[in-house]
Amino acid sequence: MSLLSTRLDQIRAAKNLAGLAELSRGVEKESLRVCTEGTLAKTAHPKALGSALTHPKITTDYSEALLEFITPPEQSISSILNELNDLHTFTYQHIGEESLWVNSMPCMLDNDDDIPIGQYGTSNSGRMKSIYRLGLGHRYGRSMQTIAGIHFNFSVSDALWEFLHTTDASDLSITDYKTEGYLKLIRNFRRNFWLLLYLFGAAPAVCSSFIKNREHTLEPIRDDSHTLHKRYATSLRMGDLGYQSSAQESLTTTYNNIDEYIKTLCDAITKQHTDYSAIGIKDAQGNYQQLNDCLLQIENEFYSVIRPKRTAKSGQTALNALRSGGIEYIEVRCLDLNPFENVGINSQQIRFLDTFLLYCLLEDSPLSDAKENQHILQNQKAMVYEGRDPNLTLHHFGKVRAASDWSQEIMDKLQPIAQMLDTHHGDTQYQQALKGEQSKLDNSSNTPSAKLIESLHSRDISFYQLAMEHSTSNREFFLSQTLSTETANHYAQLATNSLQKQAEVEADTSVNFEEYLQNYYKEYTNCTKRNM
Repeated sequence: MSLLSTRLDQIRAAKNLAGLAELSRGVEKESLRVCTEGTLAKTAHPKALGSALTHPKITTDYSEALLEFITPPEQSISSILNELNDLHTFTYQHIGEESLWVNSMPCMLDNDDDIPIGQYGTSNSGRMKSIYRLGLGHRYGRSMQTIAGIHFNFSVSDALWEFLHTTDASDLSITDYKTEGYLKLIRNFRRNFWLLLYLFGAAPAVCSSFIKNREHTLEPIRDDSHTLHKRYATSLRMGDLGYQSSAQESLTTTYNNIDEYIKTLCDAITKQHTDYSAIGIKDAQGNYQQLNDCLLQIENEFYSVIRPKRTAKSGQTALNALRSGGIEYIEVRCLDLNPFENVGINSQQIRFLDTFLLYCLLEDSPLSDAKENQHILQNQKAMVYEGRDPNLTLHHFGKVRAASDWSQEIMDKLQPIAQMLDTHHGDTQYQQALKGEQSKLDNSSNTPSAKLIESLHSRDISFYQLAMEHSTSNREFFLSQTLSTETANHYAQLATNSLQKQAEVEADTSVNFEEYLQNYYKEYTNCTKRNM
């Protein structure tokens, strides 16, 4: 009997399914603000939305125009989607004639230097955020940073961890056991996430303005030189035109233990890198060009499809939070915006992600190595560019396997997990979610990427035109919505409070920026010494 089957039998026999269904999730959803003609908005982050530095739910990512909506951890799927709906509605009430671009691949772009980086005020933390983004622009180009996506934060209940800890008769502390458990999830996720690119990839084409002067293998649709694509592509966002870095190819971690992960990233943040030293930390006038000249400026620069996470205390780096307290949750980072959904994600997708991530957690998870890591990257590239090719093969534990067979095997293993979740909830929604995703395996034309390509072909329109249609329709939808007085006042108060908090942070001038930055990087000095 497999480990997965054994675990499921044990959980099935436990009281309340050992807390299996008590899942916590949060969503971080990005969207570009665009002008009426479909070009990137050059306006500042609207004050009515509050401070991008201190607002808990509305901020910006790389660009001043790249909005990010954040939902707090929730056990209720409907609460997540309702909050996203309210955040979009409130935002549309305060951005004038602008729209939110519904696709992951960006709108029409001008010159790289014309893309405005995020501005966060005059405080030390605000300056650091802007300089970090300036550094990203120098290292990778600003256009790459305009790609939008969804990050999915996920954790399981303490009750489930305690049950598994007892069942395994583990000698580890519960904190270390959880950390090892989440690392097992991460290893299995990296082996299998290509399936998510197939099912949810919604970026098979791009406006030619995005890749001008860049090498690529994309082809025009018919004679439309404004739209480039690959016939079987799923998510160009996750390929070498998206969040990828050739410099980071030397930065590999197997996620076999937390110490290795922390040391790998600490070294990358503290050791000088030749290419980035050539840029210089400051220009001739003494203005910062980047935070440092190492392979990574901070942890967030590490481009990975999934990250171990822990909520950091004020002034604490993300790595030191992991070092001191272990992994608290994981962040999935490979999801495209779904342009067919008003908020970019739906309940079926969330339920599938719940089931898939529980599978990754409960299934046997052998230690990984450098060779497997290379195969994972090769599988990712194959799925990005050729994912809907019915003859696609992938690397599977050292062997070559048909993607169709492997994907069906995974779906079959998800079925009993979905059944258990439905047993807890007293309905069949998780099984219905699997059924909905199964239809995409049965017929690739049901995938979002195929639907987008089909629209471009059958309607004889460009990527830009199709994306504008969806964005305009979305704008009309949210402008037709009304918020309750209580909800509208809540978001207005959050905006006001965030602006006040930014002012308070900026009023503290007790530490100059040079000292602030020096103290920040001191955090990494002993970051490989765990005290858990």
